[in-house]
Amino acid sequence: MQNQVVVVGAGLAGLCAGRLLEAGGADFVLLEARDRIGGRILSAGDDAKPGHDGFDLGPSWFWPATQPAMSALVAELGLAVFPQNAHGDVMFERMQQEPAQRYRAMEQEPQSMRLAGGTAMLTQTLAHVIPSRRLFMNARVTAMSLDGDGVALTVARTDGGPEKIMADQVIAALPPRLLEATISFTPALDKVVLRRWRDTPTWMAPHAKFFALYDRSFWREAGLSGAAQSMVGPMTEIHDATTASGAAAIFGFLGVGAAQRAALGEAALVAACLDQLARIFGKEARTPRATLFKDWASDPLTAVPADAALGNHIVPDGRAWVTGPWRERLVLAGSETSSTVPGYLAGAVEAAERAVAEILHRLRLGGA
Repeated sequence: MQNQVVVVGAGLAGLCAGRLLEAGGADFVLLEARDRIGGRILSAGDDAKPGHDGFDLGPSWFWPATQPAMSALVAELGLAVFPQNAHGDVMFERMQQEPAQRYRAMEQEPQSMRLAGGTAMLTQTLAHVIPSRRLFMNARVTAMSLDGDGVALTVARTDGGPEKIMADQVIAALPPRLLEATISFTPALDKVVLRRWRDTPTWMAPHAKFFALYDRSFWREAGLSGAAQSMVGPMTEIHDATTASGAAAIFGFLGVGAAQRAALGEAALVAACLDQLARIFGKEARTPRATLFKDWASDPLTAVPADAALGNHIVPDGRAWVTGPWRERLVLAGSETSSTVPGYLAGAVEAAERAVAEILHRLRLGGA
């Protein structure tokens, strides 16, 4: 049987696409290579496992004032939001030989917002409106080929050998670089298109995040916001990560490159991060009740070798992401393909909306 649409990837873009396809009356299936939904959205508990009221090991923020599509989706789903804590002074660590300096914080504009329960509340809520018969986990697409009046997708399942799925249309809700590296196309795509896919940085892929979880937000008691910048490291940017329910935490982005992180190992990096927090916030920061560490560069369903090096943030680009014979069968919908805010949560929402509008138009199920 041939599906009207196959969506590849059940991250935010893929789930948004599934929701819109369901509302538009399209027959579709949603394939996810992981054993969980969310992609780069991962909210984990103290045990590092996905859970409710989690800490965001992936993206944490959105900006309602400048991202109306994301703001509208959050409101439509009825999700609670709260502002990133910015009350209190900020710390700056300039040199290892001198103590961190304390500065009065400037008012944040626009205001960064977070989702109560963690960013995964967004993907979990979206998944609830997609019928379970349409969502398949542990289903990794390895190849696509144009076959008569449709597309044949080769799917590797963890519970068996490869299988073929047929579709009239395909929405690839993956980063272009990951798509190029993991899925083969017959006939081959134009070399210029493939080079563009390879050259598009994957949001989050080069980064690692460290969290220290505490019994209380002692930095707030000291009049600090939890925000810090460092030229010493290993973390270069640090923020308060306390949840809406009051679970106290600080997190930071590591400035250590992916190759060096792999060479040092997680235990050494965690110890160095705790040393840094103690230098900046005091000795109490050295003894958290738990720590979390996520290196996205070591996640094969997020990063490819080219992602090991930090690149510039993606900029909007109006060129077509697909050309040639594939143009009428394949639409890209990863956040990186957004024409307005590529590489953000809002970019995934916008890209999915654009992709589904195009697909429904092709299928004559929706408007232009």
